[in-house]
Amino acid sequence: MEKSFGKERRRYPRLSASFVVSYKIKKIPNDYDFSQTKNVGQGGVLLTTNRKFETGTQLTLMIKVPFVLQRIEVSAIVVDSKEIAKNLVYETRLAFSDINKKFFQELGEFIEERLGK
Repeated sequence: MEKSFGKERRRYPRLSASFVVSYKIKKIPNDYDFSQTKNVGQGGVLLTTNRKFETGTQLTLMIKVPFVLQRIEVSAIVVDSKEIAKNLVYETRLAFSDINKKFFQELGEFIEERLGK
């Protein structure tokens, strides 16, 4: 469980969930790396990456979620990327910048259902 200090700043609730994700820098074609999410919300996602990304970097994500048959492509912007294991693992926080409205709604329903709201 994540510790929270002070007022919650997120607009949408987060769910601890491991979804398979492939990601790449938006401008670089077919250079995907693979990861898993640590948590997800309608506004963004936290995942582990094998490199540090500069704040503002635009990424393309392909996410596999249990409530949709095909993988979903979304665009995201790096909010923060910090080193967890020296030169090996980074926690990268992303804000969705382009998300399909239907997927946005389905993701919200999935999160609410899992959180028991």
